Amino acid sequence: MTISSEDFLARVVERGEYGDRAEAEHATRVVLGLLGEHLVGGERGELAEILPATYATLLRDTAPTCAPLTAERFVEAVVGWIDGATPATAKWDIGAVLSTTADLAPGDLVDRVLDQLPDGYDLLFGHPLPA
Repeated sequence: MTISSEDFLARVVERGEYGDRAEAEHATRVVLGLLGEHLVGGERGELAEILPATYATLLRDTAPTCAPLTAERFVEAVVGWIDGATPATAKWDIGAVLSTTADLAPGDLVDRVLDQLPDGYDLLFGHPLPA
């Protein structure tokens, strides 16, 4: 059973210390939509399955890009989609959304997702890889 949209968003709000649910909702949509462009294969579907339908479609229904953005460029892309964002606030938004998602992921799913992405995404997911 997946978590409800309300519960998922409440966790993002808490983790990101948002004062406004709408702000957290927008950040969640931006981050998951961009992430969906960078994942392929079974991991994309598995990650979508743990999310509420509202957010799962953002992962499943976006067309994959030719090559994933570096973690730095991913942050810059988020800055471009959130009014008034800076790289620091974008990292905060990304961390709130992706670490909440990672907390729901079973087994080694986050590791398999990270294997698809360039270096640096482990920190964005809140799951730093050993040096």
